[in-house]
Amino acid sequence: MLSYAEVRVPATTANMGPGFDCLGMALDIWNTVRLETVDTGVSASGGTGVSVSGEGEGSLSLGRDNLVFRAAESLFRAIGVPVPQLRLTCENAIPLGRGLGSSSAAAVGGLTAANALCENPLSQDEVLSLAVEMEGHPDNVTPALLGGCQIVVQDGDALVTSAVPLARDLWAVLYIPSQQMPTQQARGLLGPTVSRADAVFNMGRTALLVNALSTGDVSLLRTATQDRLHQPARGVLFPAMARIIRAALDAGAAGAFLSGAGSTILALTTDREMTVGYEMADMADKAGVPGDVKVTRVSALGAHVTASG
Repeated sequence: MLSYAEVRVPATTANMGPGFDCLGMALDIWNTVRLETVDTGVSASGGTGVSVSGEGEGSLSLGRDNLVFRAAESLFRAIGVPVPQLRLTCENAIPLGRGLGSSSAAAVGGLTAANALCENPLSQDEVLSLAVEMEGHPDNVTPALLGGCQIVVQDGDALVTSAVPLARDLWAVLYIPSQQMPTQQARGLLGPTVSRADAVFNMGRTALLVNALSTGDVSLLRTATQDRLHQPARGVLFPAMARIIRAALDAGAAGAFLSGAGSTILALTTDREMTVGYEMADMADKAGVPGDVKVTRVSALGAHVTASG
């Protein structure tokens, strides 16, 4: 076993409009996880073995119930190795509760760091299965681990993943409201059934979205990022959502959608990214939704080890 491993894991955006629970993409925003074994004098319980800086500092647990720490412990249990005394350091840039995959990044980061610490006894597929079992959102977990744009579907007990090649470089313009939107609350707004018309609407647009990304035909994205399965219902919690999306499109974005369960709104564009961000922020301000704009890229990289020894 190594003495330490350091891992970077990206933010993710899921659904991407119509691809509800089956489509996600990694973003160039990163959390860093450092996991170390310690011999004596440091206990992970009581907060002395876990530190958090950046996003979540002062609110995330510093004890054994920290999600990154729990993920690391679960890796040791999965390979049948006693959990050693551990020190965990988290440097977080991914906002919490904003639909950018912070909990998936935590699960993937802890598992990947622990796997590296144990010199990689588990395959990437095995780590993916553990992360999905722990976190429950394969559309976030898969791109967090594998990077890029990923399709993920459940086939019985198995997960089937497929990368969507991106033919064009895309900017991701994020409007990140100050207000969180808890995933469970946002999911609770969704009904148990959908109409055939709405199902067909989303299936066609999901196919169109994959085609637009893989061929580079960004003219299709305006239509391809439309949704009827989750965004209209979540608009009850976030009435300004539709207006901010419209502002992004009017400013020249190729497509725009609610990121995951929200509250972040993400616009895809090949240019005019600063104008798009300004117009999203201006509309949000008029609607009384304070927040920040962040401009980033899609990340081809998923979770990866940056240092170990």
